[in-house]
Amino acid sequence: MDSLWSILSSSIPYLLSLAALLVFVEQVLYLKKKGSIPGPALVLPFIGNAVSLVRDPTRFWDEQAATAKSSPLGISANYVIGRFIVFIRSSDLSHKVFANVRPDAFHLIGHPFGKKLFGEHNLIYMFGQDHKDLRRRIAPNFTPKALATYTSIQQRIILEHLIRWQRLSAESAGKPISLRLLCRDMNLETSQTVFVGPYLSSEARKRFNFDYNLFNVGLMKLPIDLPGFAFREARVGVKRLVETLAVCAVESKRKMKQGHEPTCLIDFWMQEMVREEDAAEAAGSPRPPHTTSDEIGCHLFDFLFAAQDASTSSLLWAITLLDAHPDVLAKVRREVAGIWSPESNTPIGPEQLREMKYTEAVAREVLRIRAPATLVPHIAGEDFPLTESYTVPKGAIVFPSVYESSFQGFVEPFRFDPDRFMEERQEDRLYKKNFLVFGAGAHQCVGQRYAINHLVLFIAMFASVLDFGRQRTDGCDEIAYVPTICPKDDCRVFLSQRCAAYPTLS
Repeated sequence: MDSLWSILSSSIPYLLSLAALLVFVEQVLYLKKKGSIPGPALVLPFIGNAVSLVRDPTRFWDEQAATAKSSPLGISANYVIGRFIVFIRSSDLSHKVFANVRPDAFHLIGHPFGKKLFGEHNLIYMFGQDHKDLRRRIAPNFTPKALATYTSIQQRIILEHLIRWQRLSAESAGKPISLRLLCRDMNLETSQTVFVGPYLSSEARKRFNFDYNLFNVGLMKLPIDLPGFAFREARVGVKRLVETLAVCAVESKRKMKQGHEPTCLIDFWMQEMVREEDAAEAAGSPRPPHTTSDEIGCHLFDFLFAAQDASTSSLLWAITLLDAHPDVLAKVRREVAGIWSPESNTPIGPEQLREMKYTEAVAREVLRIRAPATLVPHIAGEDFPLTESYTVPKGAIVFPSVYESSFQGFVEPFRFDPDRFMEERQEDRLYKKNFLVFGAGAHQCVGQRYAINHLVLFIAMFASVLDFGRQRTDGCDEIAYVPTICPKDDCRVFLSQRCAAYPTLS
């Protein structure tokens, strides 16, 4: 025992020296990658600034943005969990990243550790012709006919939840209710019903909701892929979610083969896939790629992730900003009342939705001033010359900031001003390069029209059906990352019925 202790004791100086050498090498490599761009001069071994990122992400990214603003290039550096990161504030450089998503440049990842969470087969990880072919197959999911089918579903679910929220508020004994989780639940039900409609049973929805909550929690935790840690629970939850969605795809495909009309997104997708597979079989060609049920399940999960939390963020900020700008709220109510009435007991039709120009301008301004997915992470697949003076090193995680771009170029950019999106001013065209809410380039969001429709419908119905007021407290409008951005107070409101009677939307 004494000899063992003696060996261990004599080894300690060597182990300490080795540890010191590793720390020194790590620091040198970080400084080499950082080059002349601003960022921390010293970083903690391996974890870097991960603790500050997890503890207060709002402050972390604000400081990163402020550091980038001090640079003539509009970029800054940092180090998190063994990964060198580059933050991009410049809209032009963000476009350069979006325009160079390919194997030898940037790889869109959606989340710094997304491949571990989402799997390898999601749309966001695809390049070139494969990516183009899959987007072509997805296009029928967002035709005017498909979107009209979805708007009816969206309105029915929105109305059911608005009524439920108002009753919760009435039962709260004069206390405000928090809308963040209620909005999230509404959006999850909307996404489930729009995407896979009748193919999820009540029991399957409960399991789905449980697994999606595991995923949501894991997004904000350190990527420790070991049993008992939230990240591992999230990864396993995603696997089960994809399996569930794959089963929905199989059932939808069988139904479309029987000639039924589509009632949800997966039906429109499978209807087109059945036609393509039948044509390939008739021509003696091989089965089209990316058409297995497992792959479809992965792509559906990608849609769900894109639609769910970003939409929750936008709905909460819409309520927050309308409450803070009663003149805008009054204008929305006047426009909607001239087009649609809750007393009509009919849903807002596609034509009526297109007439709501100002309400859509409000929706776009909400998205601009509070871009829900503030950052779009990419990984550099190779060294990439971002500017004449700085090359992003291979393996770096690059964060183009959609949020920061939203405040560049626009007139009085920090002012909530929906009129900037109206025909008279056309700031959406003049400063199009700075409106990056839906990304840019080949991976621009394929479902952006669906997302805008959802926000417009919610604003129109919420403003028409309910009266509301927020409980304003110090710091209630500050930004919290959960993982998309939301008001710090989770949007605490008082609600009451505004219309004479709730519509039935028959």
